[in-house]
Amino acid sequence: MTETTTRPGICRICSAHCGVLATVVDGRLTKVTGDPDNPMFKGYTCSKGRALPEIHNNPSRLLHSQKRQPDGTYAPIDAEQATDEIADRLKHLIETYGPRSVALYLGTNGLPYPPSPLTANAFMRAIESPMFFTANTIDQPGKQIALALHGHWLGGDVPFNEADTWMLVGTNPLVSKSIGIPGQNPGQSLRAAIARGMNLIVIDPRRSQTAARAAIHIQPRPGEDVAIVAGIINFIIRENLCDTGFLTENVVGFEELAAAVSPFSPEYVSERADIPVQQLIDAAHLFATHGSRGGMVNAGTGANFSAHGTLLEYLCLCLTTICGRWQRAGERVLRPNTLMPAYTAKAQAHPPYEGWGYGEQLRVRGLTDTVAGLPTAALADEILLEGEGQVRALICVGGNPMAAWPDQRKTYRAMESLDLLVTLDTEMSLTSRLADYVIAPMMQMETPAMTQGSELIKYYAGGTGIPAAYAQYAPRLIDPPEGADLVEEWKFFLGLAKRMNLQMFFVNFFGGGGGRFMESAPVVVTMDKNTNLTTEELFVEMCANSRIPLDDVASHPHGRIFDIDAVVQERDPDCTARLDIGNPRMLTELTEVLAEDFHTARSDTAYPLRLISRRHGSFMNSSGTGLAKLNGGKPYNPAYMHPNALNALGLQSGDLVTVTSPHDYIPAIAEADDSLRHDVIAMHHAFGGLPSEDDEVRERGSNVGRLVPTAIEYDPISGLPRQSNIPVNVTARTVEEVDNLA
Repeated sequence: MTETTTRPGICRICSAHCGVLATVVDGRLTKVTGDPDNPMFKGYTCSKGRALPEIHNNPSRLLHSQKRQPDGTYAPIDAEQATDEIADRLKHLIETYGPRSVALYLGTNGLPYPPSPLTANAFMRAIESPMFFTANTIDQPGKQIALALHGHWLGGDVPFNEADTWMLVGTNPLVSKSIGIPGQNPGQSLRAAIARGMNLIVIDPRRSQTAARAAIHIQPRPGEDVAIVAGIINFIIRENLCDTGFLTENVVGFEELAAAVSPFSPEYVSERADIPVQQLIDAAHLFATHGSRGGMVNAGTGANFSAHGTLLEYLCLCLTTICGRWQRAGERVLRPNTLMPAYTAKAQAHPPYEGWGYGEQLRVRGLTDTVAGLPTAALADEILLEGEGQVRALICVGGNPMAAWPDQRKTYRAMESLDLLVTLDTEMSLTSRLADYVIAPMMQMETPAMTQGSELIKYYAGGTGIPAAYAQYAPRLIDPPEGADLVEEWKFFLGLAKRMNLQMFFVNFFGGGGGRFMESAPVVVTMDKNTNLTTEELFVEMCANSRIPLDDVASHPHGRIFDIDAVVQERDPDCTARLDIGNPRMLTELTEVLAEDFHTARSDTAYPLRLISRRHGSFMNSSGTGLAKLNGGKPYNPAYMHPNALNALGLQSGDLVTVTSPHDYIPAIAEADDSLRHDVIAMHHAFGGLPSEDDEVRERGSNVGRLVPTAIEYDPISGLPRQSNIPVNVTARTVEEVDNLA
């Protein structure tokens, strides 16, 4: 007899953590929909969430761990035996070369499993290796570094659903659900905001889904976001539209900022960014003056990828601050915490703090640890560079470096040169195909879930996190497939610790800046090497100081917005802290931007186009690109170009082309898209095969990261290379080249 159940759960594909309903038939996940009884999401979920049954039941899913054989093939291996062998090899490497020879990379697919990042970090600290890297520093590390330089406003963010204006730079939150517009049903939030009169300003070279809803869409040449934001700041200062009261009481550096942005006149910015003068003036005036409740400024991945990401994020904070766009005393606290500890929001600044230059010193490019983490773009060099401190072993958790890291050929050489490569992966991804061991983990609905991680994301940047006192807990909804040998990621690290006789503990931080900004005291969880903790019990420890007890949250299976009456308190009488909008390092970089020869750059006939990044609505990075449910019969990432640009090259949609940057080239499939400027092409990242698999471009797509060098144009603080606004040339493939790809 068929057994069917439908229960509430949490989708954890991205940080939004949507509340969903999961239908299970005879132990198999068959359907996922939005949960209409969830008070935060109200029935919303995206195509990725609805495809969870296909993701869980993917025929390519690994149900057993794999070990690479001498001939390069893979064979199943018992997970316990694999852990034995990995522990032995790690001990040998540490004894021979020291703890720094072992590195760990945590990708964005660690999100579904709250203890995974914490125990991975705890393991690295237990072996005394500082080489812990994350996807954060190949995405938007400038956010946290800029916050360190600017300081935090302890009253918190302005609510999106109350703001009269909002500005978004190089981000498309209707697809990414990442920043600015609340990720909990962003389409509904934006529709409601526009209906009540909010004016959205979007700066983006593409007329994205979000830009199409904007009151003003500035569509500049890529890479000019810094100039545009500096120009808006200059106009607001020049026209005396600043919040002078807020500046006097809470801010330093105003004169220095005003002097630094003064050359960025509307006329200069118009010429440089190729935008109408009046449009810039209108955007600045609208943002500074419209309505009684102004909103904030948020930049996204596209803008951060385009060089000067830290400076851009700093200027966005400066623009927010000169307009006084922070919550004040007596106003409600937007994110009061539920599964995190309670805290007291105050109408005052937390002063700037050290953003980089401490901790581990990398051996390349003068890079150091930062508040955003170690520079991941330098990890391939740390593997390839011989000598003391060389990385010889890499453990990848929830990440796929061969698809996601810049300079794919260098990354390939690095992966191949390792003495030991271990991945925790649900399928044989590009990186797993090079690994010595692939540990097969459980998947989302096979593990318990809670929304603490979605709350924690607020420390990443303003405009992120859950904009309410909301929380949800969901138990395991299905068992692993019969006969499978799967492990929970955090238990893999505990297993290594037991075998290597290590004592582990992790610190659940409730703050940002690598612990340099703390909103409330952290929770320290000690994990005895002989522990038999379950994940459910570990959740309880992680939430030991939560405002709302985990048991209370769990008693509301559809999630709940709790009745918390938290308001911003008055400034402490003895508080002397100030936000800093005149940081010398950032303003010096702004002067360097001003000195750039943009005329020469735009007249480069060898590389006349600029390639920008673009979010895909159906995929979270490289995950799921092979699933028909998600790719709709298009498993590749097109090279989107304006129809006029295609016509000028004698191309049509579907034609094979070569995209060439000063660093490398990739094959691609052209596709017309009139949402782009004529001098821009756009491609999704994290597609493609290994460097030798260009002939599979129609089946796998193209790896944009191959076009990006890591050691030529990069942020000197975070190491982030320019991964958008890439100068490229697009040419038709010759008959011979097409034949070779066939």
